[in-house]
Amino acid sequence: LPCSAPHLQALLLFQECIKPVKVDKQPGKAAAKIRIEADGSYFQVNQDGEAQKLEKAKISLNDCLACSGCITSAESVLVSQQSHGELCRVLALNKAAAAHEQKLVVVSVSPQSRASLAARCKLGLLETAQKLTTFLKGLGVHHVFDTTFSRNFSLLESQQEFVRRFQRQAEDNKALPMLASACPGWICYAEKTHGSFIIPHISTTKSPQQVMGSLVKGYFAEQQHLPPDRIYHVTVMPCYDKKLEASRPDFFNQEYQTRDVDCVITTGEVLKLLEQEGVSLADVDPSPLDTMLGRAAEELSSHRGGGSGGFLEHIFIHAARELFSIHGASIHYRPLRNKDLQEVTLERDGQVLLHFALAYGFRNIQNLVQKLKRGKCPYHYVEVMACPSGCLNGGGQIKLEGESSKEELQQVERLYESLRAESPEENQAVRELYEHWLGGWGSARALQVLHTQYHAVERASSALSIKW
Repeated sequence: LPCSAPHLQALLLFQECIKPVKVDKQPGKAAAKIRIEADGSYFQVNQDGEAQKLEKAKISLNDCLACSGCITSAESVLVSQQSHGELCRVLALNKAAAAHEQKLVVVSVSPQSRASLAARCKLGLLETAQKLTTFLKGLGVHHVFDTTFSRNFSLLESQQEFVRRFQRQAEDNKALPMLASACPGWICYAEKTHGSFIIPHISTTKSPQQVMGSLVKGYFAEQQHLPPDRIYHVTVMPCYDKKLEASRPDFFNQEYQTRDVDCVITTGEVLKLLEQEGVSLADVDPSPLDTMLGRAAEELSSHRGGGSGGFLEHIFIHAARELFSIHGASIHYRPLRNKDLQEVTLERDGQVLLHFALAYGFRNIQNLVQKLKRGKCPYHYVEVMACPSGCLNGGGQIKLEGESSKEELQQVERLYESLRAESPEENQAVRELYEHWLGGWGSARALQVLHTQYHAVERASSALSIKW
């Protein structure tokens, strides 16, 4: 279901996406009716009019079946360790703990969340970042980072991975198309619905959230002379499915028994935190922005290519240069059946050299997968996102009061695109980390730290037999 209809989703998910609970049937009775109260309670009503309150089943992350109804909106998945309430609990315990038992609390904020919060609070992006830093540190957070920094690594690794795949396509028929991997909703759907068929096509590059997890629990922990489990790392994301991503076993450090990202809260949950504390962000004093290398940031920067990270554009420009010696390739999007399905081509002398596409929303994703299965997918790369309109329209974003969804999204887009776009290759701090911590471009350590793997998930037959 599209994330732009949260109230409808919540109702449908409560009715449909629930782990089955056995209900004993009384012999000789007709089927009972189910009544749903305004507060979400369920009652079974028999023919005599007697009502019995039903226990509401809870589903965990591992119960998620990646059915098409809930994959982009996990509002009803009750995740006890992935909420602003859990963050408040940890902060309270941290303040009360002895000094040698306290954890260093780091919050990494996504640029999409910052844009949504800025729109809601009627502030500029830099103001929002500075004031949010003050607010979070007032709660007991020690460092506040921007995941734009980690996205540099995701973009650079994706660029290099695509070139490698393109060069080996003759001997590997699953090297292309390469499919983006930054969206956990899409990854969950792919693993559980199409499994071993689709997985070889998915980019192994970690998402910006998980790259940030590796940097915070790796590089930053070393700089602070702390083991990874002495850092509590929180991310602020536009999407509920980022909670699913952070909980993957692949991102759990067995040696230190800690996750790369301990807790994910959505943009909407940040607003709840502000309201809970009785704070208006506009009234908060600004603070200097933190950076991973310890230097205060004077300004914010972004990347070209839209609100979902710009993967298509960065890979396209890099591939044109590296594979065909075409510098500064221009990008012209050609919409197909809808604005969430567009393609880009690189041509020379009438020959198509590169054929890329973006596919947002599950209708377009399903069509893409069917083309791939029929051997009729013409693309070399596809930027895949589960949410219609991409990450800026994620289910965890703030819904503005009195705004239509279209106007609201346009407002967030304008703010998001107002920043100076930076090339990942030109970021000096990124260069330093590659050289001094990762062992250089394309090193074995970079591959280990910045890449991951995917797993085909077998559906349980009992689950498949359920009629949702």
